Amino acid sequence: MRAIADTEKLLRDGIIDAAQAQEIERRARREMVALGVNSILCLGIFAATGGLIFWLADPLAVAIFGLLALAGGMAILRRGGEMFAMFGNAAALIGAGMLIGGSIVELLENHAAIAPEAMLFGGAGLLLANGALFVRPMAQGRFILGAIFLMGVAAHLSGAVLLLQEHEMSGLPRALFYLYASGVIYAAGYLVDIRLVTALAIVPFAQMLDTGTGYFNAAYVFFSPEPTLTILQMGLLIVMLLVLARRSGARMARQAMILVMLAFVVANLCALVGSLWGDVVGETILGPHWEDFYGEGGFNSTGYEAARDAFRDRALLISEQAYSILWALALSAMLAWAAMGNRRGLFNAALTFAGIHFYTQLFESFGDEPLAWVVGGLIAVPLAWGMWRLDGWIARRAGETG
Repeated sequence: MRAIADTEKLLRDGIIDAAQAQEIERRARREMVALGVNSILCLGIFAATGGLIFWLADPLAVAIFGLLALAGGMAILRRGGEMFAMFGNAAALIGAGMLIGGSIVELLENHAAIAPEAMLFGGAGLLLANGALFVRPMAQGRFILGAIFLMGVAAHLSGAVLLLQEHEMSGLPRALFYLYASGVIYAAGYLVDIRLVTALAIVPFAQMLDTGTGYFNAAYVFFSPEPTLTILQMGLLIVMLLVLARRSGARMARQAMILVMLAFVVANLCALVGSLWGDVVGETILGPHWEDFYGEGGFNSTGYEAARDAFRDRALLISEQAYSILWALALSAMLAWAAMGNRRGLFNAALTFAGIHFYTQLFESFGDEPLAWVVGGLIAVPLAWGMWRLDGWIARRAGETG
């Protein structure tokens, strides 16, 4: 288990000696430097590849330059030794990226009719071939194979999205595709053991219920038409991943926990939506759709409003005030559970959303109701005391059985 340690305090308390403290700090620094180097390298490769494709702007030139870069990179890896391996990887990946990315640009610009199918099946071929090679033990080339494998995943799923849009698919088929996409991305992240890739699986998973983000007029927005159902969806995912992390090895646990964090963030953003506007559960799925009320005379607003009101009369309605209270209780429980289990990431996320919740409700829901703040504050005191006593009981039990 990864844990945050204060080496100076451990040294003062006699838990570790000076040599152990130096080793812990050295390893932590080495991991941070490796993370920084890899981040800069990947961003540089991505920027150079895209820039070269659009700067050359000619399929033949892109193909020739890509082949030369790929061949040059492979030659460096074969003969250059460890000192120049980074340059070999960068050149080879820029070349491979130009070949694959240039082909996709050419398909989209000049062969749009076959682009979705070509990307779908071509990407599948890339990911299967490179994935099969990646899992084999080898001294060199794994970085390149893994990167090309991820390019294949991106091309495959992009082609599927184009087909989805082309055939205007919605409802269950669309939701099933997003479930498939999230599974493919999670599997890809596990195979290459890159948690950033695994984290992206939350995007299509959330879109199963149309939860997502948007941009307009210099503003980024988060929207969730079904906040309650999405919270339940994310909660189910969190439980499944926690069970998976507990019963699997360290590698699977790392991938599962990063997705747990993202699912928790999405669930809290949905709770924020619910605390501001409430929720009519299932309205966008089972309720009337405005496009069904267009006729020869235009939009039948009266008929739509009557159908909407009839649905709301029999649907589960959760008010924004109820949402605010339930969210506060859920955050309190999560803070206690995460603190006692040393789940620092979930604790920090819960604490962050607790601050957001406090700030939001101060101005939106309970700003003019001081008694609500008095009651909430007085309830928080015994909650904190109970958490403290429970942690002490757990610690004593661990000491008795340890």
